[in-house]
Amino acid sequence: MQKQDNLKREREREMRSGKEMVMLVLLAVLLGVVSGSSPASDNQPSQRWWKSVFSGAGSSAVVNPIGSSVVFPMYGNVYPIGFYYVQLNIGNQLKPYFLDPDTGSDLTWLQCEPCHGCPKGPHPFYRRSNDLVACRDPLCASLHSSEDYKCDEPERCPYELEYADGGSFGLLVKDTLSLNLTNGICVSHRVAIGCGYNQTPGSSNHPLDGVLGLGKGKTSIVSQLQNQGLVRNVVGHCLSSRGGGFLFFGDDIYDSSQVVWTPMSPDYSHYSPGYAELTIGGKGTGYKNILVLFDSGSSYTYLNSQAYQAFISSLRKELSGKPLREEPNDKTLPLCWKGKKPFKNVLDVKKHFKPLALSFSNSWRAKSQFEIPPEAYLIISSKGNVCLGILNGSEVGLENENVIGDISMQGKMVIYDNEKQVMGWVSASCDRPPTSKAGFM
Repeated sequence: MQKQDNLKREREREMRSGKEMVMLVLLAVLLGVVSGSSPASDNQPSQRWWKSVFSGAGSSAVVNPIGSSVVFPMYGNVYPIGFYYVQLNIGNQLKPYFLDPDTGSDLTWLQCEPCHGCPKGPHPFYRRSNDLVACRDPLCASLHSSEDYKCDEPERCPYELEYADGGSFGLLVKDTLSLNLTNGICVSHRVAIGCGYNQTPGSSNHPLDGVLGLGKGKTSIVSQLQNQGLVRNVVGHCLSSRGGGFLFFGDDIYDSSQVVWTPMSPDYSHYSPGYAELTIGGKGTGYKNILVLFDSGSSYTYLNSQAYQAFISSLRKELSGKPLREEPNDKTLPLCWKGKKPFKNVLDVKKHFKPLALSFSNSWRAKSQFEIPPEAYLIISSKGNVCLGILNGSEVGLENENVIGDISMQGKMVIYDNEKQVMGWVSASCDRPPTSKAGFM
């Protein structure tokens, strides 16, 4: 009798445990659906389209989310703000941080207290976790140029990053990153980020909380998430000419058959399709070996000195006799033109300029063309003049590298597929994020 009573009590405990587990799972799913927050609570349109990404998430959401994506709304513009940014929620007690999405670097870092030389950001400085990355950790090793780097403090991983006009110094730590997946699940994962306690601001320093590194390296957030089985190692962005746009990790929000693909060059640590031929208005310029890099951390596009001078020479010939004259008093950008009356937007003046194109020859025995219409290389300044957003890269130390910056990626979805080692682009409306592959392009 006592044995039967014991079996009965054991079955009751198992039933209660099963019910509790079901309730916990249901609670987790509910919290995941409702816990997504908008980066700016006073920006109602952003809230509406942010929610639309996750609308329709049903009970079929699986526990293993590989195949899902993460979509972040982007804010800012090329001009007059001069940069784009996204919000990440980080820490055991989640706090928001505004970060510069940069495909030209790997490590994500935050200005970290106590912070020396740090400009004031939109949020309080990050207070680092005590989960330090060890010096011999593979993530730490990936930040050093050689394998025989010294470990003066084995339990710590110091880093030093240099940018074109500044730098960040700090320690590598692990902390919690909260993400809303497109299948409706909210997940929290531990990732390695930089606690940047010493900054060297540059002339174009952006008043943000840090940098979101989206490059190819192991410390890139998307690489870490792939290693944890969360998303595929694919990064993409879509910048709207009206300002804003969206950033995404994963590959389930676009139709691959609609994208112009080209192989990534294996010779460079940055995202590069290799060498291209520059054409203006469909005509060759004689420059056929232009090394091109794509960099979302750069607001403007840069050509090397020779290609830039050839472009300017061709441009001035085209504008001869047109109702435009150079305006040296407008210092918005190095080269601006004034019309008979102030321009309100690029559409008022684009007819006087020709489109550019970069043609990449690839191993598929075909050419992939990246088109840059006038609206993707011109801005209208606050004085109503039209200014050229293509600059001389040699003047900022780029030497022979040519950089496609944000201005020339507007109106396109640009995708970096690190698993297939290809990158691609397709014209798109970037004002709203996709809710499905079919509904986007």
